[in-house]
Amino acid sequence: MTIDAGEQPLTTHTAHSGPHLIHWRARARDLRPDGRLFIDGQRRPAASGATFHDISPIDGRVVAQVAAGDATDVDEAVAAARRAFDSGAWAQTAPRHRKQVLLRFAELLHAHREELALLETLDVGKPIADSLSVDVPSAINCMQWYAESIDKLYDEVAPTPPDTLAMIRREPLGVVGAVVPWNFPLLMAMWKIGPILSAGNSLVLKPSEKSPLSALRAAALAVEAGLPPGVFNVVTGFGHTAGRALALHEDVDGIGFTGSTATGKLILQYAAQSNLKRVSLECGGKSPNVVMADFDDIERVARASALAIFFNQGQMCSAGSRLIVHESLRDRLLASIVKVGEELTPGDPLDPATRLGAIVDAQQMQRVLGYIASAQQDGARLALGGRQVRAETGGFFIEPTVFDNVQPSMRIAREEIFGPVLSVLTFRTEQEAVALANDSTYGLAAAVWTRDLACAHRMSRAIRAGMVYVNCYDADDITVPFGGFRQSGIGRDKSLHAFDKFTELKTTWIDLN
Repeated sequence: MTIDAGEQPLTTHTAHSGPHLIHWRARARDLRPDGRLFIDGQRRPAASGATFHDISPIDGRVVAQVAAGDATDVDEAVAAARRAFDSGAWAQTAPRHRKQVLLRFAELLHAHREELALLETLDVGKPIADSLSVDVPSAINCMQWYAESIDKLYDEVAPTPPDTLAMIRREPLGVVGAVVPWNFPLLMAMWKIGPILSAGNSLVLKPSEKSPLSALRAAALAVEAGLPPGVFNVVTGFGHTAGRALALHEDVDGIGFTGSTATGKLILQYAAQSNLKRVSLECGGKSPNVVMADFDDIERVARASALAIFFNQGQMCSAGSRLIVHESLRDRLLASIVKVGEELTPGDPLDPATRLGAIVDAQQMQRVLGYIASAQQDGARLALGGRQVRAETGGFFIEPTVFDNVQPSMRIAREEIFGPVLSVLTFRTEQEAVALANDSTYGLAAAVWTRDLACAHRMSRAIRAGMVYVNCYDADDITVPFGGFRQSGIGRDKSLHAFDKFTELKTTWIDLN
């Protein structure tokens, strides 16, 4: 997930916003989400009747009872998707028609934007201000963009000899599964839903059990917009049951996954054990944020670096979790980042003034705290934060945390923490900076701050990452592909390149003699 550091305000939590806070609390109290599965255009309970608690990390409340789907429910959803695909009710319609339906879908998402934003905030604890200004608008923009792209993709005619005609066409894969994460639930789902549906596929979506509500609501809105039943199905449940069943299913033609590298490896295994389905993966990251000696705008880079790790409570695969700074700038830059971090106090996510929210659940909070303890045991110096806060609320909150004197061999410098924890490392030469940046099993994102254009080009080529930002961090646009090298994944989300994952190329060769 990428957020443009130049566009997002990094304000502090200084005071409650009065009536607005009361408004969101009242709406949260009155909300009654429907946690049943969405299969073949209808809500239904899990075949087993099993449910699980959807717990808000804001205060530990149960937001909804959600159906715990399993292999039986996945079978039903895949069968519905296959019937819809084979009928041609969506796949064989004119591109213009699919475009109109998906644009209506985007309009309905916009009409229900406050409801969707509230579901996101209650599910994962992110500030309502971010849900309203970042997550939901970006999801709507994604759907609009892919809807508009449908009738602008052209097929090809190959330059064969004059007595032959070779046509190359894109065709939908068929039934596609998508498994999406909890950190940006609706937006990460739309990165998959947009190109999957635009290409004419049928979809079975498995949202994270930690954030199932916006996906269920979106599927109902899609049918209301005119999507035929069975084209968009949602099976909620756990990864080891519903997710595994979807990845192993013999009648699923492809699967798109966003989540941890460990789970991505399992998805690849399941595809190999079943029907060798097409797999695309967007996995973890341990992204380097490199500051060269000549970049002297300390306040600018400090603000961007803080946002790169603290936005969304650090729960971003592309988070700039490794700050690699030239030793001549280290003290000044560290002091500036600490100053920004001190002004960021985790607050009530339902308060529009809050800029730092909750960690998604107790398990993730303990995981992050475990990394903080490990760093201290390994000898890193705690320069800021490091504690759980707001425990009296029943929610799960951690202060912005910064470690100095981090060594490349330490766990906090090598493993993805997925929390608001920054590691600061230093270098002396450009070659050393590149070596530190590449000293990772991941390769999702990176940044280089320099005034030297030649240096920027050299380093952007030398750093092994799918995205390298120069003098910014997490600049973002739907037209730009998102994905990484090495264990950060396979394939690209966003842009027209996403269609490569969810379509097949068919050559039709005609002998004209």
